[in-house]
Amino acid sequence: MFNYTAYDETKAEFYEIGEADLPNGERLFVEIDEKPIVVFNLAGQYFAIGDVCTHDDGPLGDGDLEGFNVVCPRHGAEFDVRDGRAVMMPAVVDIPAYPVKVQDGKLFLGIPKE
Repeated sequence: MFNYTAYDETKAEFYEIGEADLPNGERLFVEIDEKPIVVFNLAGQYFAIGDVCTHDDGPLGDGDLEGFNVVCPRHGAEFDVRDGRAVMMPAVVDIPAYPVKVQDGKLFLGIPKE
């Protein structure tokens, strides 16, 4: 599970994914290194998680937001977009979370270095 407060930027490769003008409550879908990822803007803070539910391997990013949780549109599993933690059954396995930073008006997404 990813911890934003203890993250070391040198352990990720950052990719520019667009302008930092995503409206509040909206999401942006990207794919980097064949990883589907969804980026959320929640009250001016950006969060990114893998766009795959660990319960059934289906897309997750189109689910409803309830606070900081995204609800899987198929079976109701919930994940915290801040750290990818599974918080509601039927999912019990966390999803990846990725660091997002804003620099010079652009959004950058960090993918862990291998």
